[in-house]
Amino acid sequence: MKLYDGGRAPNPRRVTIFLAEKGIDIDIVPVDMGKLGHKSEEITARNPLQRLPVLELDDGTILTESVAICRYIEALHPEPNLFGKNPLETAQIEMWNRRMELNFLGSVTAVFRHTHPAMRDWEVPQVPEWGEANRSRAVDFLTLLDGELAERDYIAGDRFTIADITGIVGISFMKPAKIELPAHLQNVRRWHEAVSARPSVKG
Repeated sequence: MKLYDGGRAPNPRRVTIFLAEKGIDIDIVPVDMGKLGHKSEEITARNPLQRLPVLELDDGTILTESVAICRYIEALHPEPNLFGKNPLETAQIEMWNRRMELNFLGSVTAVFRHTHPAMRDWEVPQVPEWGEANRSRAVDFLTLLDGELAERDYIAGDRFTIADITGIVGISFMKPAKIELPAHLQNVRRWHEAVSARPSVKG
C-alpha cells in the first residue's frame, strides 16, 4: 500500500494520526498542496475530485475519503480499536465523529477556504460572507462540546477514538483560519491539552 499524503491539511492529517495510533507504517507519497500537487495528473487519475488523502492498495485499488481509509485500516488491524468495540459504542463514536465533521471541522474549513487570501484561487467562488458566518458556528459547537466534556475525558466516551482525531485536527486548523479558542471553554482546553500530548498528534 501507499498513501498519497497532503501533509498538515486536516483530512490527510486525520489518516496519519490514525496510522500512528495503530503503529502502522505505510509508504508515503508526499504531495505538495501548496503547489497544487493534488490537481496533478497523477492524483487526478486516482481521485478525479482532486482531493487527498488517497490510499492505493497493492492490486491498484484506490480508496479515498479519510474516514473510509481509516475504516479499512481498522478492519485489517482491529487493535487498538478506534471505531467501537460493540454496537452501542460503535454508534456513539460514529455519531460524535459525524458531529465533529459536520458542525466543527466543516465550519473551520469553510472559514479558512472562504476568507483566507491564499485560498482565493482554490475556492472559486470565494464567498467571504459564508466564511464569516461559519466562524460563530464553529465556536457555538465548541461551547456545546465543552458541556459534554464536563462529564467525560474524550469526545465519544472514556477513551481516545476517531472522533478525537477529527476534533484535534479541527482545533489545529483554527489557527490558520484565525478563529480564537474562547478562554472560558475550560473542558475543551483540558481535552485539547491531553490529546495534543499524544505522540501521534505531536509527530
